[in-house]
Amino acid sequence: MPAIADRSSSPFKAMLTAKSCELAGSGGCCPPQKRRLRSDTAAAAKESPVSTPMKLKSPRRRLDSSPSSPANRVKKDPSGKTLKKCWNPRDVEQIRAVKEAVHVSTAPSTVVCREDEQKRVLDFCKACVQQEKAGSLYVCGCPGTGKSLSMELVKQQVIDWAKMQEGLQPPEVLAMNCTSLANTSVIFSKILGMHQPKKKSIGSASPLQHLQNLYSSKQAQSSSKMMLIIADELDYLITRDRAVLHDLFMLTTFPFSRCILIGIANSIDLADRFLPRLQSLNCKPMVVTFRAYSKDQILSILQERLLVLPYIVFHQQALELCARKVAAASGDMRKALSVCRSAVEILEAELRESASNTGLTSAEGDFVSPQTALAHEVFPSQENNTVRIDHMALALSKTFRSPIVDTIQSLPQHQQIILCSAVKYFRGGKKDTTVGELNKSYIDICKSALIPPVGILEFSRALQIRSVS
Repeated sequence: MPAIADRSSSPFKAMLTAKSCELAGSGGCCPPQKRRLRSDTAAAAKESPVSTPMKLKSPRRRLDSSPSSPANRVKKDPSGKTLKKCWNPRDVEQIRAVKEAVHVSTAPSTVVCREDEQKRVLDFCKACVQQEKAGSLYVCGCPGTGKSLSMELVKQQVIDWAKMQEGLQPPEVLAMNCTSLANTSVIFSKILGMHQPKKKSIGSASPLQHLQNLYSSKQAQSSSKMMLIIADELDYLITRDRAVLHDLFMLTTFPFSRCILIGIANSIDLADRFLPRLQSLNCKPMVVTFRAYSKDQILSILQERLLVLPYIVFHQQALELCARKVAAASGDMRKALSVCRSAVEILEAELRESASNTGLTSAEGDFVSPQTALAHEVFPSQENNTVRIDHMALALSKTFRSPIVDTIQSLPQHQQIILCSAVKYFRGGKKDTTVGELNKSYIDICKSALIPPVGILEFSRALQIRSVS
């Protein structure tokens, strides 16, 4: 037989001898293997998982089953920590959770980027409680800079700290928004009610007079706790004679006062403009200013809020665009949250529109709108449902657009030129003009722009149409 003769040839003998030596070198625990025919070798190869060649699949199946495919890829950051997956904007519960996370009324568990301001206020409150000494503090800053949120956190920190200190009683807390007061003087009734919850004012004395008498007697120092008063929207108490605001801060100057007053408002110079007498009495409140958020701070706060979600909702570039634009405009964190919420709603409306049109459908059954065809080429397929830069840019334009600019842009071309000619004419220092002079300025602008001007009748009609509308 030729096949057997080939196997008994010299090269095969050498290979078998080497294999026997290898088995003997491993300790002799494995018996020598028998010679197998090629047919037996092929059959064993089918059963062996080691030598089995990988079966070829279709390109789509290979892409979906690959661990590195977009659908199955496990994303990790440079430190090796597993990142969150993308979300499904068609899930009602996920949409609700995302909108709640970026809603203005949702208070985060931690207030980031305001640690220095919070520490200053907390140290002030601790010193007043320890020394049992009254004091006043004014917190100011632009809207949406975390003033009220930080004061809520400080309030709880003061209470927790006082409970842990031996020999100290936690202060009474009265937190109010001054815009909710029916009358500005009601604030004194609320303070008096904290000191005397079961007593009513007797006689003709006002609640302010009762408080002044109380803080003037030594009995108040021995019979009551310290009181932490947090008055938000303090500028609402500014009256014509400024009496209420002045009397409120003066309560902290009485010899036996137990008040720790924290006023919150947007006006930076409120204490200088409305409380000049306090400065003359050397009782000017301590001022803590909350500056507008920077781009990095807004981005950090947005990322901190989104950590509660187990999936990725926004592209990083979209968040950076939002933070940059809001920081340049106002630094108002509430604006940034409103823009993010609007961007989510834009994505939701886009997907709803694509579902109603039923124009394009992917292999997995996900709807793809014509507007997002370009995005499918730029971003991986799994990330098409996240909020992209185009969604964020549209939300920013809706938030910061001016109705005046929209009105001007909606005007016909010649009415826009007439408006520009009027602005140019009045910027020269003139307070009034005639239709003829304005028409002359209008013709000059048209000639410089190489636009044929309209006649005097159409010019007058355009002016009359704008005055009527």
